[in-house]
Amino acid sequence: MTAAPPLCTIVPPYVLDRLAEAGHEPAARSLLLDADHRSARLATPPPAPGAAGLSRVIADTGHSRRLPGRTVRTEGQAPVADPSVDHAYDGLGATFALYADAFGRHSIDDRGLRLDATVHYGRDYDNAFWNGQRMVFGDGDGEVFGDFTACIDVIGHELTHGVTQFTAGLEYRDQPGALNESVSDVFGSLVKQHALRQGAADADWLIGAGLLAPGVQGVALRSMKAPGTAYDDPRLGKDPQPAHMRDYVQTAEDNGGVHINSGIPNHAFYLLATALGGSAWECAGRIWYDALTGRRLPADADFTAFARATVAAAKARYPGQGSIADTVTASWAQVGVSPG
Repeated sequence: MTAAPPLCTIVPPYVLDRLAEAGHEPAARSLLLDADHRSARLATPPPAPGAAGLSRVIADTGHSRRLPGRTVRTEGQAPVADPSVDHAYDGLGATFALYADAFGRHSIDDRGLRLDATVHYGRDYDNAFWNGQRMVFGDGDGEVFGDFTACIDVIGHELTHGVTQFTAGLEYRDQPGALNESVSDVFGSLVKQHALRQGAADADWLIGAGLLAPGVQGVALRSMKAPGTAYDDPRLGKDPQPAHMRDYVQTAEDNGGVHINSGIPNHAFYLLATALGGSAWECAGRIWYDALTGRRLPADADFTAFARATVAAAKARYPGQGSIADTVTASWAQVGVSPG
């Protein structure tokens, strides 16, 4: 499946809206650019299959808005003097490594897709996104957000939107959209854990740790361990994510709360991974991956449908270990979702 959902950015639009309303010009400009990107995204054809192994190309727009930019580093070349280029290169490689090592997936399309990225997009651009063909990174404004290439989980998150694009094609609205965002958070966190060789108990379970500039009252964009606690800042507001269905946010904004309500399935995964212990990508991640890539998951799957898919995946993957499927069921129950 190669459905093309609307553009998915790492910083939710409601965060930039709040900053723009307070007169923060970089956020206002970023919102306008994101609107243009969303329109262009709908007309962007899927990329062509790539090479036999890992292949990366990093380009630099030189702070212009002309994509893709000038090629500055390709596969196998030595690091350059620009940290953004090297961070992007390493993050693409770490994402490829997780999917290859843990799940046997050959790049994000499972057909060897070349991983392309552009750095230094625009001036003070407060976001990063996957546009269906490449990663694009802003430098941040230095006041609220820093360099978006610096967070390996942000890179893993955005590239996982590509994996979803080529598999379940989850619709980008309401609960399917929240699942789309949650799956990207899950595998973005696993990219970081895999690169650091961290067990579930040692991981921070934060998305975008280090992205917020000094002086911002917060630790990240989102917390899978404790949704709703990632930030509480006069400029950003308070992290609105719920951790349980009783606090599900009904809203027409953010495509029906896709970045907000993703906290619920995020927390279910955290509970499962820490209950199972060990490396989260080895069992919990395998179950989530099987559910995402299985043929039975519809594009309009809600939380209950996805929960059922994960229980079925656990039973199929670990047929002689019923306690694993029971733990999956219990983890969903703790966030108010019953697989039935």
